[in-house]
Amino acid sequence: MPTEIDRLFGLHQAALSTRGSRAQVLASNIANADTPGYQARDIDFKAALGAALGVSPAPAHVLVRTSARHLPGYAIGGSAASPALVYRTVSQPSIDNNTVDINIERAQFADNSLRYEASLTFINAKVKAMLAALQN
Repeated sequence: MPTEIDRLFGLHQAALSTRGSRAQVLASNIANADTPGYQARDIDFKAALGAALGVSPAPAHVLVRTSARHLPGYAIGGSAASPALVYRTVSQPSIDNNTVDINIERAQFADNSLRYEASLTFINAKVKAMLAALQN
């Protein structure tokens, strides 16, 4: 059963974890901008956050074991709780089949970083409010 602290910080904890995973995926896209055949990927943040909070079902493209002898499938983070990756829609196809648009990736990375910092700011404000309440 979740405690008051879990309810207070649960959303931001899940958001930070998902934003951290998304930053890794976006950095991988930027690093592979010149790799022939590399397909740009991203995380559906809304679906991943919903799955982390338990309010929405897992995406349909998650691997399912059809036999007890099969190995479990994991997303890129190395755990079953890692969000599933989706391929980014191609805005400008290239001759070498690389779908990374460096300008879009940089903008998405900057936006993700800003939202990560905002979640940290919200957590800090809640901790300060709890400390102020405890001191009174």
